[in-house]
Amino acid sequence: MMAKKMPTYSICNLLGADRCMTEIVVTRLRDFIESHRDIQFPHRHDFFQIVLFTRGGGRHSIDFQQFQVQPHQVYYMAPGQIHSWEFDADTDGYLVNFNESFFTSICHNPHFVRDFPLFNAISGVTVNTLDMSCCAEVEQTFAQMLEEFDKGDDYRMDILRGMLTIVLVRLSRVAPNSFKDGASKHNVVLMRQFEKLIELHFREKRLPREYAEMMFVTPNHLNALANSVVGKSAGELIRDRILLEAKRLLANSDLMIGQIAETLHFEDNAYFTRFFKKYLGVTPEGFRAAFAQASA
Repeated sequence: MMAKKMPTYSICNLLGADRCMTEIVVTRLRDFIESHRDIQFPHRHDFFQIVLFTRGGGRHSIDFQQFQVQPHQVYYMAPGQIHSWEFDADTDGYLVNFNESFFTSICHNPHFVRDFPLFNAISGVTVNTLDMSCCAEVEQTFAQMLEEFDKGDDYRMDILRGMLTIVLVRLSRVAPNSFKDGASKHNVVLMRQFEKLIELHFREKRLPREYAEMMFVTPNHLNALANSVVGKSAGELIRDRILLEAKRLLANSDLMIGQIAETLHFEDNAYFTRFFKKYLGVTPEGFRAAFAQASA
């Protein structure tokens, strides 16, 4: 019998067909938890999600990393990430789900949301603990967003879009810096360009020289750039993104190993298995079995 495919939820899935026209949802976390206890198991979203915890605790797993929930924490999740949760009964806070089109429908920059350092799969930080002042400020904005969302007045989407932009900027300003101290602004901009290119092309392009050509620099310059900004080589960053995607696909138990190898443009199943085991110390089958056991 074929194993069940990991579900991917949209805003429509969560709201129901009668309320799925919206591109953003703002809610109290306790209400969301109460309404969706049936999706605590590992799953994915096709939207962005920001969660602010104001009280409570529990466990949250995002892309195979385990986190202990604490008040004043904020979590960022991008489409495609795998997560599961188990929160204490008194857990509360705010949750915002939004589609990328919520901004791109009126914004000329197709990468508007991903330009913020909150949803970067390569150098982004998934969890941050806010200080009291910042947490109070963000919480107040979320409360205003919830009031606006519930009222349903004219132009509410425009107001919500503006408020959410403020939240994204505020949280980006206090996000932990994943770049080395002393990295120049110019190099940081180039590094973000490299990360965007990796996100777009990692399935079919895995050589640093291919990215260097797209950035009009030499492979040596690109490698020096990566080392100076994040302390890893260009090849390591590309490889890490491939491995993350491989783990995500392996967690989707409906896909055969050969299908995953093909999706990631490996020559064959054996090459993919050697690559995976070399860097993670376990075979793809072993990783899948361990993940299934941990998720049971």
